[in-house]
Amino acid sequence: MRTDRFISTPNERDSVALTVGGASASQRDALRRTMPIGGGHLSGALLESRERWRDMAMMANDMVFESDSDGRICFISPADVLGYSEGSLIGLLGSSLLAEADTATLFNPFYPGRTEVRRRAWLRDSSGRVRCYAVTARPLLGEDGQIEGARGVAQDVTSQDENDSAVAGALRRGELLEHIMWRMRQEVLAPRMMQAVLEALMNALGSGGAVLIDGTLGCAAGTLLHSVGTTPNEVLTCITDAIERREAAPQVISSVQDHSVLLCPTHTRFGGQIYLGLWRDRSGRPWDSEDCLLTTSITAVVSVVLEHESIQREMAYQARTDTLTGLLNRRAFFEEMERRIGRSERNALASVLLYIDLDHFKWINDVWGHEAGDDCLCRFSNALRTTFRPTDLVARIGGDEFAVWMDGSDQFTAAERAEQLCQEVKSMLAHLANGKEPDLGASIGMACRSACSGEGTDSLIRRADLAMYQVKRNGKGRWLVSQEDPIG
Repeated sequence: MRTDRFISTPNERDSVALTVGGASASQRDALRRTMPIGGGHLSGALLESRERWRDMAMMANDMVFESDSDGRICFISPADVLGYSEGSLIGLLGSSLLAEADTATLFNPFYPGRTEVRRRAWLRDSSGRVRCYAVTARPLLGEDGQIEGARGVAQDVTSQDENDSAVAGALRRGELLEHIMWRMRQEVLAPRMMQAVLEALMNALGSGGAVLIDGTLGCAAGTLLHSVGTTPNEVLTCITDAIERREAAPQVISSVQDHSVLLCPTHTRFGGQIYLGLWRDRSGRPWDSEDCLLTTSITAVVSVVLEHESIQREMAYQARTDTLTGLLNRRAFFEEMERRIGRSERNALASVLLYIDLDHFKWINDVWGHEAGDDCLCRFSNALRTTFRPTDLVARIGGDEFAVWMDGSDQFTAAERAEQLCQEVKSMLAHLANGKEPDLGASIGMACRSACSGEGTDSLIRRADLAMYQVKRNGKGRWLVSQEDPIG
């Protein structure tokens, strides 16, 4: 670096050389004593001024430096900056301290193309740790206008930068959470809420897909609860394998096809363990700590939505189910029957409606009590479940009245099931009668609906009900097919 542009006399050069080289106080005193009288006063004042400005510069900054026309460090203070041994940085290319390998596109404070004020530069210290500096630097130009070096000061803002990054990350997470919550609030049903949450998260993180998998201990691991986007089988297999290992913390795993999967576990209030998984293909950016923090934050929302979904499911079940027997209740049965009739009409299928009434049920309650009556109803409900197909509708529509809808069945199949049920009920309830009157059993009325007959729900109910009461009037304990003309 040229110093003759700033220093005019040999004594000044010597004094500055001692100052720049880090001379001790005794050396500087000796220098002052050897300065000639006359010019010595000016040189001493100059030396003292330079020392003063050097001290002030160091008190205001963490690093002061100069570099030559090649960007090599020719002066740096303090001498052990960045943890390097004293003097080891002199003559070193400043670009070698930059944290990134691609120095062509990075700001190099030791060779700036123009004056920069508090511009961020990331330097690597002697231990390999990256530190952030706010650098103010300007190039030193020669008479021909070419850069002959640089001079600058820097402040270590690593902690501040980390804090700023943390605050920025928290703000970003807050904004995304607010957006996701807004999306969720636009929906009423819990499954739609979950779909909105996963879609918003997937889009925010640039994921190819998002899945929610039940990993509750004792259940079948890998039960897919929700999915958005497109999730390859390799990713699902990868997640299932990780679930079996019961990892408790967020983790990044890879599939056999090199998909990068971010997997975060969470727990619901009802004891379930759920895993939220997102994936990117090999060309996507790696998952970072911000991605993990955001996804972990979202798992709390996911848990709430899952609990809400469970409550809605339970409420829907209770709204459609008889609490004692677990069968469909009256409202749910007739709503579903209406839908089944429409399907039978479209597919040209015959169907049968059965109305069933327990004979002398009041006697059971009066003699044995309501607890025995409830037990009788539950036993009869189980008999209905085993007698009819899983696809048939079975319901309790009143106190001791039941109904069955058989899709795609004719009167012969229905009659066979009715006879089986009548015999089973007599055997099942015989111990309650204990050889005394009355005989306990079931009376069954059937209304058959032919394919494409156009007969409606009200007509079928009326015919089945009339057939059942006709059985009751004629001795009970049997079944009868309605011969009434249907009303469309």
